[in-house]
Amino acid sequence: MKFAFPSFGASSTQAPLPGIVQRSKMMEYDQPLVWVVVLLMLFGMVMVYSASIALPDSPKYANYKNSHFLVRQAIFIGAALFFGLIAFRVPVATWQRWAPYLFVATLILLVLVLVPGIGKGVNGARRWLSFKVFNLQPSELMKLFVVLYAADYTVRKQEYMHKLTKGFLPMTVAIGFVGLLLLLEPDLGAFGVIVCIAMGILFLGGVNGVWFGGIGLTLVGIFSMVILLSPWRRERIFAYLNPWVEENALGKAYQLSHSLIAFGRGELFGVGLGGSVEKLHYLPEAHTDFLLAVIGEELGFVGVLVVVAMFYWIVKRSFDIGRQAIAMDLTFAGLAAKGIGIWIGVQAFINMGVNLGLLPTKGLTLPLMSYGGSGVVINCIGLAILLRIDYENRVLMRGGRI
Repeated sequence: MKFAFPSFGASSTQAPLPGIVQRSKMMEYDQPLVWVVVLLMLFGMVMVYSASIALPDSPKYANYKNSHFLVRQAIFIGAALFFGLIAFRVPVATWQRWAPYLFVATLILLVLVLVPGIGKGVNGARRWLSFKVFNLQPSELMKLFVVLYAADYTVRKQEYMHKLTKGFLPMTVAIGFVGLLLLLEPDLGAFGVIVCIAMGILFLGGVNGVWFGGIGLTLVGIFSMVILLSPWRRERIFAYLNPWVEENALGKAYQLSHSLIAFGRGELFGVGLGGSVEKLHYLPEAHTDFLLAVIGEELGFVGVLVVVAMFYWIVKRSFDIGRQAIAMDLTFAGLAAKGIGIWIGVQAFINMGVNLGLLPTKGLTLPLMSYGGSGVVINCIGLAILLRIDYENRVLMRGGRI
């Protein structure tokens, strides 16, 4: 007797024969990845509340309620999940088609940030566009759209990737223009992340090794010159190298020294949730850039290790999904997936390195966890695109159509 089994993709129309049941063990989407992302956001919300609960005691936040940042972060997470669901429903081919236009539109937003009366400045930096209800940070948008643009560029210029003028140089000029706008804000940290994303995708896309190495050295030289020619950046580097000198501990290395004190107090298991002393107006920006220090103080080495493990899982799954897509000749999807992994991994690494004193102090938030609307929403949209890539991989592996 001959049995005909149905295919389990979107195009399957043949019904199974009576008594014959065949189920695919492959899930429709990557549930563990979804749970890790959701848990990171919820864990971050709890820690933002813990880190910010004492802020209303200071004159700067005197008009705020103790739950102000908790409520706003919950709203941000709700918005992030909403926009993430919308992004998940957009086919990867559509993202590829719109990638150049989204990149150019974000460039325009970066220009608008610098226009007096339009861009909003905070603590000496002009990085936001105010829309009354919320503030948009275009540099966060650029991190996502440079992933899509670099992946699309690599696919379109594949035959020229070993040539300087037609392959590597146009992308370098585009990223250089982005860097110029970001340095005028100034936002050296975001520029560093965007450069890592673009260079990483070009490297994975098969760019000429000699040109890649040459541009890499040039970028190192540019970053060094930016630091050397900027007195306050230079002072910050010197303070980072020796944060315990009294002058540095009370000056440029103030945040770093109190961050290290927080980790030291936390030891192995921490002082307990809510028990941080450093968040009581000793550690500035404890609910944003230095959230990991509060986690280290309250939950100890174990709590920090859990956070590191969850970010490692996201990056690993990004590269696994990208590798699977490339194996099925979906080059744009594969490079975009790996680019998202580079983005999340590099930004998390820099934030953790700054908190632990391994890197100079930079104003970069911890993805998915730190307080902030633009960051959480854009992170979630990026990961929704990653899940869409994985979803389409699974549909095609079942024999279905997208």
